[in-house]
Amino acid sequence: MKNSQPNIIKINSVVALHNFLGFPSPLNPLITIIDHSKTTNNNQSQNQKLLLDFYNISIKRSFKGQLKYGKNYYDFDEGTMSFIAPNQIISIDKDEDKNNDGWSLLFHPDLIRQYSLGQAIKNYGFFNYETNEALHLSEEEEKTIEIIVKNIQNEINSRLDNFSQDVIVSNLELILSYCNRFYSRQFLTRKMATNNLLTNFEFVLGNYFSKNSELILPTVDKLAKELNVSSAYLSDMLRNLTGQNTQQHIHNKLIEKAKDILTTTELSVSETAYLLGFEYPQSFSKLFKSKTNLTPSEYRQSCN
Repeated sequence: MKNSQPNIIKINSVVALHNFLGFPSPLNPLITIIDHSKTTNNNQSQNQKLLLDFYNISIKRSFKGQLKYGKNYYDFDEGTMSFIAPNQIISIDKDEDKNNDGWSLLFHPDLIRQYSLGQAIKNYGFFNYETNEALHLSEEEEKTIEIIVKNIQNEINSRLDNFSQDVIVSNLELILSYCNRFYSRQFLTRKMATNNLLTNFEFVLGNYFSKNSELILPTVDKLAKELNVSSAYLSDMLRNLTGQNTQQHIHNKLIEKAKDILTTTELSVSETAYLLGFEYPQSFSKLFKSKTNLTPSEYRQSCN
């Protein structure tokens, strides 16, 4: 029987990546910029997958066809920008008609480990987005990114000195800061996609709290899965549109439900906590007070 399992190749270094692609040795062992039009490795097979130990920032221009977002399809005419964290599996596209117009900037975590960016990069949620949640750049935005990438390429091509890594990392920080801004713009301007997602989120979350029986609290991951988006994208979208992330929305809904129970039933605080899915009443009381500045008992008394 033919083995249908994908052939996963782990690539741990920029040197190994260049060897795999049939490129000359890299000028910098920790960072490289790949021109997609030159990636014509004959060893690629249709069933091949790569596990890369790099951060990967890519732009693909002139996207052909439609892109699926959630359960809907949208047309995008501008460049699409995607972000991949280290140790994620990516597939090689063997379609002969694929579009090779674009580039990928890949850098090893060691490049930024000794810098503040080494920790701060974990705060850029878009590295954990799904591929269908790409950043869609306007022409002006793409030019801004291209200028910074060109600065990085020039620094890679120059002779290494004591300032080379500082300059490269500073430019990487600048790219990520701009991308934060551009994603914030995208959440606000792509109204059909974001409004549909926000409406669906409120509906799905509301369903969890509409029952009178014992509540099973939804997790951020579970809500995101039901909405067909990544948990990182969902939280960032909500934060941009409402000022609060997914977990805060869950807690707000929970507190509203708790207020209803406390003011319309004779259930004790402990019984209310258990009904809301808390294992320990103390945890419920602590959350309630953090949100209202009152304990559940004090809130009930204030309403009488």
